[in-house]
Amino acid sequence: MTTHTSHRAAAAPVQRAAQLVGVVFLLVGVLGFIPGITTDYGSMEFASHESGAELLGLFQVSILHNLVHLAYGLAGLALARTAAGAYSYLLVGGAVYLVLWVYGLSVGHDSDANFVPLNAADDWLHFALGIVMIGLALALGRRRPARTSRTGAER
Repeated sequence: MTTHTSHRAAAAPVQRAAQLVGVVFLLVGVLGFIPGITTDYGSMEFASHESGAELLGLFQVSILHNLVHLAYGLAGLALARTAAGAYSYLLVGGAVYLVLWVYGLSVGHDSDANFVPLNAADDWLHFALGIVMIGLALALGRRRPARTSRTGAER
């Protein structure tokens, strides 16, 4: 009698990091739709700087903002299936967040261009997320498994 066991390779650290980031984004996206956790929930707009809703009473959110978090989370989980996908998710996703940081600092918070919407707390969170995601990609993504050396007799 033989038994069949699945020999899946252990997830690389970059994959686990992308999974964790993806889960956090999913959680944030869901929490943005929960009254009480999101203050002034009744004033939430689809996409406008006039959305008065704030996740945890701090981060301005809208329906679009929450949907973007959910999409980012799903992308993280999907791309974490491979080390290359996880690396790309963290690196490119981090770069996108740094662009959002610059965008948030550049547009007026009361401007129609602030359609996501973003406030000062969002801006600095985006900066931190960008740095952390890129840092994780660079720190964890380039590692290669140690090679076992072969002796002359094995060649």
